[in-house]
Amino acid sequence: MLFSLPILTPVIAGKHYKYETIGSDDIATYVYTSGTTGNPKGVMLTHKNLLHQIRSLYDIVPAENGDKFLSMLPPWHVYERACGYFIFSRGIELMYTAVRNLKDDLQRYQPHYMISVPLVYETLYSGIQKQIFTSSAARRVVARALIRISFAYTAFKRIYEGFCLTRNQKQPSYLVALIDWLWARIICAILWPLHLLAEKLVYKKIQSAIGISKAGVSGGGSLPMHIDLFYEAIGVKVQVGYGLTESSPVIAARRPTCNVLGSVGHPINHTEIKIVDAETNEVLPAGSKGIVKVRGSQVMQGYFKNPSATKQALDEDGWLNTGDIGWIAPHHSRGRSRRCGGVLVLEGRAKDTIVLSTGENVEPLELEEAALRSSLIRQIVVIGQDQRRPGAIIVPDKEEVLMAAKRLSIVHADASELSKEKTISLLYGELRKWTSKCSFQIGPIHVVDEPFTVNFLCLAL
Repeated sequence: MLFSLPILTPVIAGKHYKYETIGSDDIATYVYTSGTTGNPKGVMLTHKNLLHQIRSLYDIVPAENGDKFLSMLPPWHVYERACGYFIFSRGIELMYTAVRNLKDDLQRYQPHYMISVPLVYETLYSGIQKQIFTSSAARRVVARALIRISFAYTAFKRIYEGFCLTRNQKQPSYLVALIDWLWARIICAILWPLHLLAEKLVYKKIQSAIGISKAGVSGGGSLPMHIDLFYEAIGVKVQVGYGLTESSPVIAARRPTCNVLGSVGHPINHTEIKIVDAETNEVLPAGSKGIVKVRGSQVMQGYFKNPSATKQALDEDGWLNTGDIGWIAPHHSRGRSRRCGGVLVLEGRAKDTIVLSTGENVEPLELEEAALRSSLIRQIVVIGQDQRRPGAIIVPDKEEVLMAAKRLSIVHADASELSKEKTISLLYGELRKWTSKCSFQIGPIHVVDEPFTVNFLCLAL
């Protein structure tokens, strides 16, 4: 918190000490970025920056007395620090856990909210899928059928509630919007009893195992769409946010009453966002894809003793260049997108764009998210700068790959391992299956056994 005190000169042990007033624009902390693309930079955050987060996060997480938060983020990370300051300012309980204790602590503490990164929600999703797969054949068939029905139910529910994203600025006619709304309501009415049955037979057990009663808050990366859809279908609310260390960090987030899947939500209070052309810096209209820029009270003062980097990131009007590619949803007054206007949708990092030798641009995030829908792929990074087609480095889930090979009779039922050639063949099949609708297809792949680390990726790329 920020305290404004007069200058005091107390005497302690015969020595005079001078305490000066702290101003809102004074530096509160220096947070160094990871430096994976160069030397680390010291982000200068002021008391004003952090107070903006404390005052704004209640709209995203309306926490009340008695609520419990569970976090597994490093306490020095700005995402955790901002959330921690907010939680403590509300007088609410915060508990910390680690990956190895997450499952037990979710059961033990039954938190109302969990603060984490996409990987944790992906891990919980994988655990649920594995539990369904290892159940009896009858249970597996019933669970999967009910989940598919819930996917359809929630998809039509989004239509009549107006939560379907679009980049199209043109609105549907009143007649088309009305027919669309009526049709979606009818389908939902038909599917609702089966969705309710699924809640009683399947989802209540999953919800009890996950233990989050109000919402999971996800930040620090992109949450794959299929995982977003899954949690919506089973009735577990996940609110995705977006930010940078340079913005203290939260810029935008999905609200409890406006949780638009596929987006990172509306800008938080007193925050401006615009989309600009990467080459001309011209402001683009809603629905157009470009570089995301942000301005607000949470934007850093600059980089410590690095005026050239500060000048690249911040312009004279206070706009921060995030380096992210995205678009803002157009405002519609009717139709299936009427409640999406103004939300921000991210589509990757500008510096991550792969330029092939043909001159075509590939956004790796699209391919990576599609590929991760396969249970056989644990991690993937798409590469291919200046090559004829994109390739990928893949960390397979060895257990899932072996089980798939046995199901397909590629190896004997008592086999304990699979050759690299057969593993690659299976992975190619999965890539063709899951990325078939993407703009590009993955060509050569390289399979590695160890999970990715920053150092490994720097060497590999």
